[in-house]
Amino acid sequence: MLNKPTWPILAVTLGISLTACKVLPTPSGDSGGAAAFNPDKMVEALWAAKVVPYLQQKAGPFPEVHALAKTDPAAAGVKYGNPNKQANSPWTFAVRVDGKIVAANTGSRAATMDIDVDGDGKADARVQIGPAMRGTALRDSLDFVQFNDFTNQIDFAQFGKAFNAHADKTVLSKLPREALEGRTAKVLGAYTLEGGQDLPLVTPAEAEIGPRP
Repeated sequence: MLNKPTWPILAVTLGISLTACKVLPTPSGDSGGAAAFNPDKMVEALWAAKVVPYLQQKAGPFPEVHALAKTDPAAAGVKYGNPNKQANSPWTFAVRVDGKIVAANTGSRAATMDIDVDGDGKADARVQIGPAMRGTALRDSLDFVQFNDFTNQIDFAQFGKAFNAHADKTVLSKLPREALEGRTAKVLGAYTLEGGQDLPLVTPAEAEIGPRP
């Protein structure tokens, strides 16, 4: 059981089971009942205790996950993602990417590296390394976080962005940015199955880059 979060007027129910995450406003003795919403604090409280263990347990090797996702997205979502997602939302999968960096774009804030996972010299997945990152794949892969637990769409969106910010602060900002091509990379993260993508876009929760060859 987690210790009670420290933000003043927000209670987050975090059971031992990875099946519930309620975000409930509670009365504040200081503000006459106003509610505060702090997604960064919420993600910080969840990260090590629930998010990373969940991804470690749920993630599959990228080739296996992506092959199933292309043929049967729903089956892949049940096995590797959040089967309780909103019906109109795309499937999102927890994944492990392990391979060689064949290209890197670190000239912008939306930095990425392209990973070859099958040894054919061609990129199979694109990994975001920030600090600016697209999407909310980390949030959307979690089966204990649901839209109905939040007051509105804005809060839910901010909560999703807070995962990216926390990953950047704790993991991605520490990665090397020079001479990445040819190095190995190991990533634990999530990606959303979307049409029109050049490569599956993976958002990391954990990432490791090997030494220069």
